[in-house]
Amino acid sequence: MLNIYVGNLPFDTTEDELRGLFAEHGEIQRVAIITDRETGRSRGFGFVEMADDAEGNKAIEAMDGHAFGGRNLRVNEAKPREPRGGGGFRR
Repeated sequence: MLNIYVGNLPFDTTEDELRGLFAEHGEIQRVAIITDRETGRSRGFGFVEMADDAEGNKAIEAMDGHAFGGRNLRVNEAKPREPRGGGGFRR
């Protein structure tokens, strides 16, 4: 399974639209558009998880720089999330 980062999305893009963009390149497992916790507004990027690595790599090649909604998408393999420190302070 390949997790793909999709950046520079128009802020009004839906998960269904994102799924449709990548569906022609192979089987999609999961799609997520990341939203701001406070406002619920899109942060302009999301992730597409594809079932097959080879299909995912072809999708990355085909979709990186693809014009969508007046913007050129930035598409690459998602990097693992860095561990983040806990918030707040201790006494």
